Amino acid sequence: MASTMIAAAASSSMVATAIRTTRCSALPCLPPRSSSRSFPIKHISLSESHRFAPLQIRASSSEESSVDANEVFTDLKEKWDAVENKSTVILYGGGAVVFVWLSSIVIGAINSVPLLPKIMELVGLGYTGWFVYRYLLFKSSRKELATDIEALKKKIAGTE
Repeated sequence: MASTMIAAAASSSMVATAIRTTRCSALPCLPPRSSSRSFPIKHISLSESHRFAPLQIRASSSEESSVDANEVFTDLKEKWDAVENKSTVILYGGGAVVFVWLSSIVIGAINSVPLLPKIMELVGLGYTGWFVYRYLLFKSSRKELATDIEALKKKIAGTE
């Protein structure tokens, strides 16, 4: 009986040693903690807390920065009453909502294809680089872009 207990104790100590050596061989062993606290607590004096007082931001209710909801609604109502063809505005607004919804479905389908999103990112980066080089890098090309935008605005507004 005593020999089986000695054999069991020896085998359990060998297993514990094997576990310790396996764990230490996979990761470096950490030194034991010297105290129960791992980080020292720093006491802040009253003078130190007042040093940061100007950095504190407090919420205030200023009538200058607040927006009156009634004013916004009356302004929107006036603008809506000034619209001549309300059905066209509603139709265009509904069409825009449907377009955004359909485009999100298409983009979701493109995203589900494994390699296609990365290719599309490269195409977008390439086009962005070309656009910056073509229209934004030089002063003369920025003027050309501004005139093109103004011509497009006039064409859309129908003043051309």
